[in-house]
Amino acid sequence: MIDFHEGERIHRVDIEDQMKSSYIDYSMSVIVSRALPDVRDGFKPVHRRVLFGMLGLGLSYNTPTKKSARIVGEVLGKYHPHGDTSVYDAMVRMAQDWSLRYPLVFGQGNFGSMDGDSAAAMRYTEARLARISEDVLKDLDKDTVDFMPNFDESLKEPVVLPTRIPQLLVNGSSGIAVGMATNMAPHNLGEVVDAICAYIDNRGVTVDELMEHVKGPDFPTGGIIYGIEGVKNAFRTGRGRIVVRARTEIEETPSGRTCIVVTEIPYQVNKAEMIARIAELVNDHKLEGISYINDESNRMGVRVVIILKKEAMPRVVLNNLFRVSQLQSSFSVNNIALVDGRPRQLNLLDLIVHFVRHRHEVVLRRSRFELKKAQDRLHILEGLLIAIDNIDEVVQIIRSSSNTEEAKERLSARFALSSLQTQAIVDMRLRALTGLERDKVKAEYDELEKRVEYLQRLLGDEGMQYEVIKEELLEVKQKYGDARRTEIIPDAQEFVAEDFYADDAVVITISHEGYIKRTNLTEYRTQHRGGRGTQGSGRRDNDFVEHLYYATMHNTLLFFTEKGQCYWQKVYELPEGARNAKGRSMQNLIQMDPEDKVRAVINVQNLDDAEFTDSHYVVMVTTKGVVKKTKLSEYARPRAKGVAAITVRDDDRLLDAVLTDGHCDLIMASSYGQAIRFAESTVRAVSRKSMGVQGMRFGREDDRVVGMVAWREDDDRKLLVVSEDGYCKRTAVDEYRTIGRGGKGVLTLNVEKAGKLVNILLVADGDHLMIMSRRGVVIRFPVEQTSVSGRNTKGVHCIALGKTDSIASIECVPPEENDGEEHEEGGVPVAAADEEGEASGTEVEDLNEKA
Repeated sequence: MIDFHEGERIHRVDIEDQMKSSYIDYSMSVIVSRALPDVRDGFKPVHRRVLFGMLGLGLSYNTPTKKSARIVGEVLGKYHPHGDTSVYDAMVRMAQDWSLRYPLVFGQGNFGSMDGDSAAAMRYTEARLARISEDVLKDLDKDTVDFMPNFDESLKEPVVLPTRIPQLLVNGSSGIAVGMATNMAPHNLGEVVDAICAYIDNRGVTVDELMEHVKGPDFPTGGIIYGIEGVKNAFRTGRGRIVVRARTEIEETPSGRTCIVVTEIPYQVNKAEMIARIAELVNDHKLEGISYINDESNRMGVRVVIILKKEAMPRVVLNNLFRVSQLQSSFSVNNIALVDGRPRQLNLLDLIVHFVRHRHEVVLRRSRFELKKAQDRLHILEGLLIAIDNIDEVVQIIRSSSNTEEAKERLSARFALSSLQTQAIVDMRLRALTGLERDKVKAEYDELEKRVEYLQRLLGDEGMQYEVIKEELLEVKQKYGDARRTEIIPDAQEFVAEDFYADDAVVITISHEGYIKRTNLTEYRTQHRGGRGTQGSGRRDNDFVEHLYYATMHNTLLFFTEKGQCYWQKVYELPEGARNAKGRSMQNLIQMDPEDKVRAVINVQNLDDAEFTDSHYVVMVTTKGVVKKTKLSEYARPRAKGVAAITVRDDDRLLDAVLTDGHCDLIMASSYGQAIRFAESTVRAVSRKSMGVQGMRFGREDDRVVGMVAWREDDDRKLLVVSEDGYCKRTAVDEYRTIGRGGKGVLTLNVEKAGKLVNILLVADGDHLMIMSRRGVVIRFPVEQTSVSGRNTKGVHCIALGKTDSIASIECVPPEENDGEEHEEGGVPVAAADEEGEASGTEVEDLNEKA
């Protein structure tokens, strides 16, 4: 409890009112006196006081440096009644060439680094004004700006500086006030001067016209501005988000390793933290393809070397770096500055207008000051010339006078001189009596007469005033202008998902129970035909692989279900898994009926190409031999819930779908070894919901279609058939004559010896064949290892199956890079298997049961 002595006055106030009043006073103090820059000179009070204090210490750009502690003490003691840290930090930032585009202070010693290192203590560092500060403080002694009392009213300090440099535009500013904040980007001095000159020449200039001169922010750390829309918004409204990327190059080390070299980083990014963050992402497996990082930066500049793994795709790794690290950052522009003591949002034109107005006032006040000074001097010179012309009489008057005052009165009376003139005469030295001195005085008089005439014309001619502003700006550009550091890519697009994945070849497998995964094709090594294969898919009890497809990561997959629905999925969106991984349920990826199953997949590279989709078709076939053709463009707009692709009868289901160009022959094969070939043109293109027409009929009730391919006349590929018992063969397509749609076809495989037909493919020399069994065993071998034989033959053994295993799916894939004679063990040489396919390889071990 507080005891109040008698006689004290206690004022009772409402605490709510008091808090409001005090907080408003506090917030205005922060806004006006600390956090926001003045639109005229671009400085906050602390920066203005530091520069003015350094000027008072005589620390111009061509003088020796002084200890920072001496400067901080000068500013604290005279102008800035706050902590020494705030003053020192402000001075340090003005000396950092990675913080300011045009540093205003020259620092000697440790003034920090781009790695976030703090500057050395003020007792160790030294500083002086940079050369450009000469033009910031120029004419300060010519009554160009108002002065105000300092905190104890013992001294005067400038309210604003008469800067010739458009400081707010070229160096920017940032600060957090109460209820508002400012974040202004730096720009190139030469571009800004050109824009200001354009405004002086044409007061009706628009922001868009000014942007022809100011291309965008020019950050001291360089980098690349990615996209122009954020810049346009910032210039037009005073607010905008600008995306900035590091400048990178892809190089090769002497040892042959590929690396990404960073030579410029985004503005205000801490380099050490950026490198640490990248390392953390690599260690957490959120960023793939990076081996290690070296920071080779030195005084010459930034150089961060990111060494990549051998298999990494440099462009994909770089795109991922831009996505998850500070190699790409955004600069949010918020142009708020004090205009007449009030915070205002300002666009590019506003900033230029206020700077020109400030310079106009400075030129006017300087001209008036210089005119008065010249007129005063001219008045004195007139008296001196009169005295010199009548020197004998003047000397006689002075010698005969008893004191100075009498001499001044007699001179004034004799020659009609003012007190200033008589004082100058009595103060005149004897050397002024020489003829040479008279000539000097006369020359100075004539020069001042011209100067007074010029200043009077200048003050009376607004056009001349703006020409002076323009000339001084061009002089500044000539002295300090330099090349742009930040490159601008105007038409840059935002990242799309494909940018983060290499377009690698993958194998997609779908199991009987609907589990799907993608596996890099390189995991399936080439073997010899007839080998035991390798375990290619993990499986649950009673589950087995039904479908095997080849694609690349950027492709779009069209999934067709047995009930006739179509769904879309990007390949990179599929779950990735090793060869023996089971994958992920399709129900978790697409919104399909739980009772439905995927039966066919079409792989499309350019689904967004209207010309391509209008000229290509999706041809579908059901197990009952019904065939249907629909334009690909009807599937060009993916829907989350899918669309109807074909109407299927209750006793039928969709089996397969192929992509055609409308000029193919269709070849369909049944499980009992029959095949039919007919022209695609006999199938008319219809809408998605139509049922289709009969493409093939069967000689047996239990026969069904197992596969379909589309073939062109100029296609030199051969038809490959595979049986469930592991036999395969290649046959020339010409052996299948073209007949009418709806026939039973001709025999293509002796199923009594080889087992029922599983599927058909078109293969070319150089392709590899990948076969997967129901137990998840995969073999991959060159198609040349299968013989070319007639239609009614058995073929050769392509995989050694277990007693309870059978072929589930086949797919044609590209050959391995640098594929040579060495193949993965487990297969047998081609010579070890005869035409009957009796291979010497052992039966495959049931790895799933062992597991």
